[in-house]
Amino acid sequence: QVQLVESGGGLVQAGGSLRLSCAASGHTFSSYGMGWFRQAPGKEREFVAAIAWSGAIHYTYYAESAKGRFTISRDNAKNTVYLQMNSLKPEDTALFYCAANSFTWGRMWSSVGEYAYWGQGTQVTVSS
Repeated sequence: QVQLVESGGGLVQAGGSLRLSCAASGHTFSSYGMGWFRQAPGKEREFVAAIAWSGAIHYTYYAESAKGRFTISRDNAKNTVYLQMNSLKPEDTALFYCAANSFTWGRMWSSVGEYAYWGQGTQVTVSS
């Protein structure tokens, strides 16, 4: 059973930075995909960024709101995916979730429904 544990959330001022981590366990992650989603109060869960890999090849995907500010990366040795968030804005305030699923060609990594495993979330609050 795959388990995902997020960390790194917190309170930051607008313009600041945070790095979220998602540690995965319970599987061999040689070909997998992991994504970050966020959900603000009263809103639907939305895609932020994803990274998918098969062997040595990897692909990254970003929501328009994340491009140029957020960077997703992974550490194979630690089975951990990171989301570096810079130039944070108050509208980035949300509960951030990590999600994962096995790699399949054609999977829509920006879609909530494509992920089989989810973490519990880590809160990010950006003050103005």
